[in-house]
Amino acid sequence: MTVSSSPPGIPNPVRLEGWLNDTIGGEPSELADIQLIAGGRSNLTYRLTVEQAGQPRLLVLRRPPLGHVLPTAHDMGREYRVLSALSGTRVPVARPVAFCDDTEVIGAPFYLMEHVPGAVLRTRQDTAVLTEVQARELSEGLADMLAAIHGVNIEAVGLAGLGRGTGYLRRQLDRWQRQWDLSVTRDVPGYGELVARLTDRLPAEGEATLVHGDFRLDNLLVTVDPRPRIMAVVDWEMATIGDPLADLGLTLVYWTDPGEEGWLNPAAGTPEPPDPAVRGVSTDATASPGFLSRAEFAAAYAERTGRDISRIAYYVAFGYFKLAVVLEGINARYLQHQTVGEGFDQDGLAVPALVTRAHEVLDADL
Repeated sequence: MTVSSSPPGIPNPVRLEGWLNDTIGGEPSELADIQLIAGGRSNLTYRLTVEQAGQPRLLVLRRPPLGHVLPTAHDMGREYRVLSALSGTRVPVARPVAFCDDTEVIGAPFYLMEHVPGAVLRTRQDTAVLTEVQARELSEGLADMLAAIHGVNIEAVGLAGLGRGTGYLRRQLDRWQRQWDLSVTRDVPGYGELVARLTDRLPAEGEATLVHGDFRLDNLLVTVDPRPRIMAVVDWEMATIGDPLADLGLTLVYWTDPGEEGWLNPAAGTPEPPDPAVRGVSTDATASPGFLSRAEFAAAYAERTGRDISRIAYYVAFGYFKLAVVLEGINARYLQHQTVGEGFDQDGLAVPALVTRAHEVLDADL
């Protein structure tokens, strides 16, 4: 054991090293280093350096957040099941290594997966290194990947029981309302009215597929030289069987067109000045030259899948609603001093703006 310190969420590295030696086999393992990977706003992710026979091996550990874990959320066993099922399919994922439900090891269930080389592109500064041709190819690759996720044969890979499919949006509304009730820290104007509008305008039942639940550019590991390549899709904690257009809607919430940098996108109307209330959770990576526009990305997805996206505004509004609930939960953990990292003070400020954005999208679709 050479690691001298431990980040939050790994209280006993010696115990973790013992579990590693009992579980992963091969030569005795020495836990040489543990690094918290920055960027996660929900489950905590760590890079482990494990020495076996003098050779370093990189592994990644995922565990639930500290404190205020809502019922049914952050199910490590479920996420591990999805990774195991998708290994070897057209959807690239990190190879799962082992799952642990013994909370005595680090204080919570967790799983290990192989480390995948690649970069996370989260900001325009990150994507500025791309040529316009590379940016367009990466955009097209995202559309290909979302279509591939929604095209997975869930029976063949053993995921048919991951979710019920039928009634997905109705259940999602109910689920996120319950999460809101368990997390909310203040009155947010317009929230109740938004839930009522989303309920009244529920789309008819359609095809049910595997859905990622949080598909966006910075939930991919990519390489770009010489051509962009998606090495792995990550953060499967909200994956289930449901309406694929809900995935597309949330992706469009995060997709930023030129001129919208610095805030979560308006889905209708003339772009406004950046809203400081949502600056902390926005992404402007897709505003770099060469990326498809939001409308072009939606059209590219429709072309690949043949799906009717004429009601996509509803799903975008639903994406804003879902993100508002998620950030209110993170804000609750922040107020309880149970977050790890920086920037969490901005999440609570963003929630009212997200509710407003959802109303704007619904208004424009009347």
